[in-house]
Amino acid sequence: MAAKDFIVAIELGSSKITGIAGKKSMDGSIQVLAVVREDATSCIRKGVVYNIDKTSACLTNIIKKLKTSLKSEISQVYVGVGGQSIRSMRNVIVKTLPDDTIIAQDMINELMDNNRSMSYPDLEILDAATQEYKVGTQYQIDPVGIQSNKIEGNFLNILCRKSFYRNLNKCFENAKIAIAEMYLAPIALAQSVLTEAEKRSGCMLVDLGADTTTVSVYYKNILRHLVVIPLGGNNITKDIASLQMEDSEAEEMKIKYASAYTDSTEIEPDKTIAIDAERNIDMQTFVDLVEARVNEIIQNAWLQVPQEYNDKLLGGIILTGGGSNMKNIKKAFTNITNIQKIRIANTVTQNVTSTDKDINARNGMMNTIIGLLARGDMNCAGSAINPNADLFSGAGAPTSGNTGDIHNKPRKPGEMGTGVVMTEAEKQRAEEERRRKAEAEAEALRIREEEERRRAEEQKPGGFFKRTAASLKNFASKLVAEEPEEEDKR
Repeated sequence: MAAKDFIVAIELGSSKITGIAGKKSMDGSIQVLAVVREDATSCIRKGVVYNIDKTSACLTNIIKKLKTSLKSEISQVYVGVGGQSIRSMRNVIVKTLPDDTIIAQDMINELMDNNRSMSYPDLEILDAATQEYKVGTQYQIDPVGIQSNKIEGNFLNILCRKSFYRNLNKCFENAKIAIAEMYLAPIALAQSVLTEAEKRSGCMLVDLGADTTTVSVYYKNILRHLVVIPLGGNNITKDIASLQMEDSEAEEMKIKYASAYTDSTEIEPDKTIAIDAERNIDMQTFVDLVEARVNEIIQNAWLQVPQEYNDKLLGGIILTGGGSNMKNIKKAFTNITNIQKIRIANTVTQNVTSTDKDINARNGMMNTIIGLLARGDMNCAGSAINPNADLFSGAGAPTSGNTGDIHNKPRKPGEMGTGVVMTEAEKQRAEEERRRKAEAEAEALRIREEEERRRAEEQKPGGFFKRTAASLKNFASKLVAEEPEEEDKR
């Protein structure tokens, strides 16, 4: 029987594209109905699309497989945006107000609009997280209703390369897949693996992926920093492969023998590790090689934490992703960061039921895609597929149109900072709206200035009023002068 009510999410990872379909219950639990994967090593690097045609083909295959499993058309999908080019940048917008002004929501919205209008060379603003507002000398989360003559908005803009943003949208457009929402994958992940206490007291979330490591810093329930660094588990594999072996063999050795930290007392003198039937490697050499790369990844991740939050991470460090499964990874992080409170998030906070072996493995590798599924709230099911028809005969047919058909209005400024990324169609409409608003304001200013000039002109000596009065006087005098002449003629 065809599924009639489900949510579909797609994650473009470092080395593969994953599609998932599932149902959410009222209590927040998730039932996974289908999981499909496509190898994307030939078209995606470090989470960034570089071959549009091949990525579009992978997405089409993902949808085909999901349709086959669900026996239903798919009307729309949720998409996770991540990858190497993602980074955060702080921005401050200041607005001077007349004395004794009471701050209104419109003023806050204007600050948000001005922030979203910021231009960064070659970079696109995906989302903007409000940090706080400075009113006078005090910082406020909600300044509406406070009296002040100046307000300062502090924002954290999440950026990515414009080319990556355009390529991602183009891939879904070419595959004719409608996007319900685009989410920042790191934020969707954080919402599914972090507790409210961790985000409130301050924590560092580290997603140790295959090609990238994503670092998110939270404090007082607000995202304070986000960056994706181009280092991951595959860098360790490549280092092991430098011992003259295939990548697949190096990956097996990493999984079997690698440890993020090895105490010197555990290394037996002259002990070796077999590479193959004929070759061995000294254990000390192997340990040094692995630890050097692991330490490099951890050090780079720790350097991303803004200094003002180094001593505020009372919630500790939360590790997730495939790299979090490495032996002694918590010890390695403690040695470099001096933070003792470290937790490995093997799974999400929601209750998840599934028959998929990767989800049931609970090794942190499926946390992001489940987080994306958890964010979805619109039904993605289309019509049931006729079992007697060729399931693939409609390949390439559009799902429900484009994203512009789904979102008729751009999101309001107050809806930003939630990890929702505007699609290209939405951005275009928002830009048009901003342009119309700017033109209307410019026209209103022109009319106001013209009116002020007219009034100023009228107040000048010999101005409009005096000229009019003089004209009326002359006209009256003329009438008086002409009256006797008219009488004489009678």
